[in-house]
Amino acid sequence: MTHVSRRDALVAGSLAAAFGLVKPLHLVTSAQAQTIPDPAVGFHRYKVGSIEVTALYDGIWEKPHDPAFIKNASVNETKEALAKSGQTTAFVPIPLTVVVLKIGDRYVMVDSGSGAGQWQPTATKLASNMAAAGIDPAKISTILISHFHPDHIFGLMHRGTNAPVFPQAEIVVTATEYKWWTEPGRVEKLPDARKPLGQRINAVFPGWKNFKLVDGEPEVAPGVRLVKAPGHTPGHAAFHVSSGNEQLMISNDVAYVPALLAPHPDWQGSYDQDSVTAVETRHKLIDRVIAEKMAICGAHFPFPGMGVFAKDGAGYTFAPAKA
Repeated sequence: MTHVSRRDALVAGSLAAAFGLVKPLHLVTSAQAQTIPDPAVGFHRYKVGSIEVTALYDGIWEKPHDPAFIKNASVNETKEALAKSGQTTAFVPIPLTVVVLKIGDRYVMVDSGSGAGQWQPTATKLASNMAAAGIDPAKISTILISHFHPDHIFGLMHRGTNAPVFPQAEIVVTATEYKWWTEPGRVEKLPDARKPLGQRINAVFPGWKNFKLVDGEPEVAPGVRLVKAPGHTPGHAAFHVSSGNEQLMISNDVAYVPALLAPHPDWQGSYDQDSVTAVETRHKLIDRVIAEKMAICGAHFPFPGMGVFAKDGAGYTFAPAKA
């Protein structure tokens, strides 16, 4: 018999109430989730007030263990954290979920996925899952970009040609992020592993006319406000969705692998360009989510990429919802 803690039961009930469901969401517990397989259905819908949220599964990176992945933790420590969360320890499971918001008759996408395997050969499912969900890519009017890492922007560009996939959509990104990546001499300053990404960005994006660069924390779509969340990249952004009395924080890569970074929020990921700032941002965002009793979703959370955080000593617990 599977044991579900009182906290998990309360979390499941609160999530159900928050999203207008008739029964509690099923939460993944350590006794239930031994691996992270592709979901049987690659899309999942829920509501934030009148805003419809569709989570679209793009695939998963079964990342080999690497002692450099977390700068201040060993591979054994990361395996221990994965085991405690009920996930496989054979690799670090990093799924990728893209969110589409339906606001009235308007479709707003948050990030663009990995571009049919341009990031990882196992992340190729966005287009088919978008079709299964009945979302026509031509109807996407706005794309909110959190940052310029490949799993978030390669879906903007066709493989090989770099032609725009969404030529009619307005692409919203922080001015800080855009200008950092495209400033003269940036490519030469990048680490060798990042140079191809910088070269591609600089060869393509400055020629596009549909970028909208924003400063501060403006409303970027009806009911959607940009939240500055630097550290992972200089201009990394989260997005706060609100409708009526309901809220959702789209956190993108602030806490990219919750199995690791919920119990250990001070762990510093190698993909964070400014690790110290990333840790500060992580605490600030998660503390806000807890204080305001809102749900949170992230690009690399277990599909459907949504759940809730709770305070646990110096760290947090994360209860992911299961589709």
